[in-house]
Amino acid sequence: MHVIVTGGAGFLGARLIQQLLSGKVGGQAVTRVTSIDLAPCPVTDDRVESLTGDIADPDFIESGLIQQALADDTGAVCHLAAVVSSQAEADFELGMRVNLDATRTLLEACRHHSARPRFLFASSLAVFGPGLSQPVPEAVGPQPRSSYGAQKAMGELLVNDYSRRGFVDGRVCRLPTIVVRPGKPNQAASSFASSIIREPLAGVEAVCPVDAGLPLWLSSPRAVVANLVHALSLDGETLGDWRTLNLPGLTVTVEEMLDALERQAGTSARDLVRFEPDAAIDAIVASWPGGLAVERPLSLGFQADSDFDAIIHAYLDDERGDELDN
Repeated sequence: MHVIVTGGAGFLGARLIQQLLSGKVGGQAVTRVTSIDLAPCPVTDDRVESLTGDIADPDFIESGLIQQALADDTGAVCHLAAVVSSQAEADFELGMRVNLDATRTLLEACRHHSARPRFLFASSLAVFGPGLSQPVPEAVGPQPRSSYGAQKAMGELLVNDYSRRGFVDGRVCRLPTIVVRPGKPNQAASSFASSIIREPLAGVEAVCPVDAGLPLWLSSPRAVVANLVHALSLDGETLGDWRTLNLPGLTVTVEEMLDALERQAGTSARDLVRFEPDAAIDAIVASWPGGLAVERPLSLGFQADSDFDAIIHAYLDDERGDELDN
């Protein structure tokens, strides 16, 4: 089977590609992957092809590259490419173009494909706003308080309607905040959630722009990738008519995150985190729920991290190869 992954050059997309190449989707082995992103996919494998370009750029679309990528053996499309939260809030046009217009363009390409590919859309807990009961029940509809959340909510509805009409075999995964992300901070409003762990573990200061008591809905990259692969592998009939799923996560306050950091790396690491309130970031992140109900996904075989200490261990294992003594 051939699989297309947008955002394949990103850390999540690259990890997803690696997992897909070592497994199966719907009982079929993944024989090749096409990454579509602004940069080449970092995965070194002869089975990976990179198409570099902006999927929201009309010139890129009109070149026909996406249509060419949808070959006879294309069985799945994973749409991870997006403009992140703070950037989408700061640049409305860019967010709409990438997060909404490109999603519809990709769905349209799949609609006119000879087969009915599985279509995996990475959404976000940002589709919900403040004031909801915690954890947010699965039957509660989106109530976003950010442009990013609104764009993701519109993408969810598109995937569900294209699935209802038989154009694609869709599945929507609302991702928790992913911690600990490797590399440097990005423009996501939640970027600090990784920085306050990643930087102190490397002996570098980090800034936390939100209150220590703020609860966050978190998952490790390892768990998110495993759940995305699982979502892609499930039969559409198992998902039913409504294709949107809340991926499992953990409710952890910033204070509890720092407690875990101290347990794993000592007081000196915790002392490297300082609090500097940022009203713009707080307005976005505090509007997100601190937990989502996930009874249905758990019943379908999706998994959550055991605790936040395990998330730190996973980061150290995956990114640094360190082994911590218990």
